[in-house]
Amino acid sequence: MTHYLAVDLGATSGRTVLATFDGQQIRMREFTRFENPQLPLCGHIFWDIAHLYNEIIKALQKVKAENIHIESIGIDTWGCDFAFFGADGQLLSLPYCYRDPHTDGAPERFFTERIPAREVYERTGIQFMPFNSLFQLDTLRRAECVALKNAEKVLFIPDALIYMLTGEAVCEYTVASTSQMLNPRTGDLDEALLASVGLRREQFGRLVKPGERVGGLTPQVQAATGLGAVPVIAVGSHDTASAVAAVPAEDEHFAYLSCGTWSLLGVESPMPIINTESFDHNFTNEGGLDGTTRFLKNITGLWIYEQCRKEWPVGSEKGKVKSEKWEVPSDVNELNALCLESTCNSIIAPDDPRFAHPASMTAAIREYLTETEQALPETPADYVRVIFRSLAARYREIVDILRKITTIDIQRLHVIGGGSRNQYLMQFAADALGMPVIAGPQEGTALGNALVQVRASGRGDSLKEMRDIIRKSIELKTYMSK
Repeated sequence: MTHYLAVDLGATSGRTVLATFDGQQIRMREFTRFENPQLPLCGHIFWDIAHLYNEIIKALQKVKAENIHIESIGIDTWGCDFAFFGADGQLLSLPYCYRDPHTDGAPERFFTERIPAREVYERTGIQFMPFNSLFQLDTLRRAECVALKNAEKVLFIPDALIYMLTGEAVCEYTVASTSQMLNPRTGDLDEALLASVGLRREQFGRLVKPGERVGGLTPQVQAATGLGAVPVIAVGSHDTASAVAAVPAEDEHFAYLSCGTWSLLGVESPMPIINTESFDHNFTNEGGLDGTTRFLKNITGLWIYEQCRKEWPVGSEKGKVKSEKWEVPSDVNELNALCLESTCNSIIAPDDPRFAHPASMTAAIREYLTETEQALPETPADYVRVIFRSLAARYREIVDILRKITTIDIQRLHVIGGGSRNQYLMQFAADALGMPVIAGPQEGTALGNALVQVRASGRGDSLKEMRDIIRKSIELKTYMSK
């Protein structure tokens, strides 16, 4: 038996997962879980990276307390965001959160004053989103950000945490590919794009690929945890790269959906797809394992649902009215099931900018439906049904475009991540797509993270072998269209 620690950090919460491999199957145990709150501070939104680092330290202390020998540690997080470090190695500021609205309109400003949109896309193959690292950095430069001016190192969030644990500054390929600064043809950060925001290649650390050993825990971390110089492995540091590695596909005839706060829907391509059609539809080419490209579309996902939930009083009875407000079940599965009690057939466009960071998500939905002359939801059951059906309809749109742009014969959709547990959303998706939807693994990101570590320790080889291990280790559920 060998053990590995997967650190899996999402945009709302984080956890560490202990993976145990017996040579045939892998077993996952949630080790620690913690919140990852966004910090509203001084007119902006930040991440508390020191809090995340401290939670990793606590998990390592627990490893020691339980007398577990771990072979290695791997870290995956969301993409695009980054941290600044000074010449003395110290953190210069809290990292900005991609949901900070200071980048609203940033792509248009960049294209007008720096480099045209088509050239940026030709160099990167990345879809345009206001929070891409390139636009964040340009925004901070325009604002004369002091931390940016004094940064000796600019490290993406997983790379920053690796640096804090090991003292080694690296730039992991898959997370760098989300930045809109990596050129997939050269396989490294693009010098012209870096120059456009006043940065140099050496500020980002050496490029590493998934499976490379970065370094061991520093003496300070060893003293704080009681562990030795445990190796830290660069996994698919972008969480979707790790998640896609865990898709239990038997052949290439599939699309994947990483379903959580965001919905990332795409195919696995042997090479980047950068052409007029991909540009027009704003598709992205992100790095994957073994030289593959994650050709995908980033869709607003269950973020809309999660924000609506925050507005509803929680009670124990379905559909109970109190003070003219609905009370909803505290159990998320019961809340999901409310969609069956509604006949509201209105549809929203999940990627409409008004759903990015509204003061009230339910108000934003009603505003959209009013403008499009559709029936307004009257109960939480209506909202849940509208959201699930709208996401499923968006999946169908993207799959149809994928079939036109790529040569892949898509015969089924593999859904990974927490959203795969939502049987109602999965059935809506199967009905909208008219093809099988295979749900699982639920813990795809941590599983992919762990399997890259398994492979790095010499106990696995190809991506196909990793997926064979997954199919032996987990139970999948298939939804057929009705």
